Amino acid sequence: MKFNTKTIHGGQKPEATTGAVVSPIFQTSTFAQFNAGESQAYNYSRGANPTRTALEKSLASLENGTHGFAFSSGLAAIDCVLRTLKPGDEIIAGNDLYGGTYRLFTQLFEKYGLKFIYVNMNSKEALLNAISEKTTLVWLETPTNPLLKIVDIKAISKAVKGVNSAILIGIDNTFATPYLQQPLTLGADIVMHSATKYLGGHSDLVMGALVVKNDKLAEELHFNQFAAGAIAGPMDSFLALRGIKTLHIRMQRHCENAIKVAVFLKNHPKVGAVYFPGLEDHPNYKIAKKQMKSFGGVVSFSLKDESKAATFKFLENIKLFTLAESLGGVESMVNHSATMSHASMPKEERLKIGIADSLIRLSVGIEAIEDVLADLESALNL
Repeated sequence: MKFNTKTIHGGQKPEATTGAVVSPIFQTSTFAQFNAGESQAYNYSRGANPTRTALEKSLASLENGTHGFAFSSGLAAIDCVLRTLKPGDEIIAGNDLYGGTYRLFTQLFEKYGLKFIYVNMNSKEALLNAISEKTTLVWLETPTNPLLKIVDIKAISKAVKGVNSAILIGIDNTFATPYLQQPLTLGADIVMHSATKYLGGHSDLVMGALVVKNDKLAEELHFNQFAAGAIAGPMDSFLALRGIKTLHIRMQRHCENAIKVAVFLKNHPKVGAVYFPGLEDHPNYKIAKKQMKSFGGVVSFSLKDESKAATFKFLENIKLFTLAESLGGVESMVNHSATMSHASMPKEERLKIGIADSLIRLSVGIEAIEDVLADLESALNL
């Protein structure tokens, strides 16, 4: 099936008992056992739930994988991956990560004996130099949050596997969504999503997801999820399934609007730097054009006046864009990375990778573009 068809039909069938076209919400914690000692498909909802199973089959289909897993959050999904490792293992990560991921790495798993090495993933030399006999996982985002750097997944996978085929490649695909790129097809082993964002698409759930195509890895991830219990509930699974059905048409509009916003900002006299991979002067434009179907719905920028006062004035003046955590909903949102998404990252570390106090991240929604641009114009000129 083509992708647009997969969002509606991928991994989905009418419900077996009633023929319901939409997967019902199986709001139950447990299931009756019909015969003592005989295993059933569903016993207890921590292990599996029919609504969650329907979602996980959809996720696997979208990412061209064989096994999908739905979690209580994106960070819970990453946590599950890290639980496959052991003390002394080394993880090479991109040096431009979502602040919550960085916090999980540095404030939790470093205490448990994992070692994290941060490199510029656009430097093949830096990546290969960081690999040691203890390297077990390479973890990266593309596009990155919030600087929208693009990493060549195919090139990195080939380079890393050429050194040691056992090293796992994990990709945070949240910003791109499977509509724009499928990392497993490009050589990755694990795809992660904060399904809270574009997959759900309506700012009404918190959820994470993993997709893999290796049976042994899938078995280990399932055990970790079952044992630790970080599962998505049936109601949230239903909402995510509903969101996925319109993912392709929402992403089309997000992308269409975002490129227009990026061009508008680039040409505005009060705007300084603009970060968007769809601009031809973006350092990773060629990689993005090769690897992605389009360039996504997030645009980051800073004002020429980089003072905190000017930045906060813009954030206070903008009206259509909601000042809020998160992104990927149908409504436009604005985020101040230094005090919101990356507040847990020490300032000196933020500044090293270019996340200044003046950086503003826009999640461009699917509203009429004329209204979106008028709101930005108004906020910039007040």
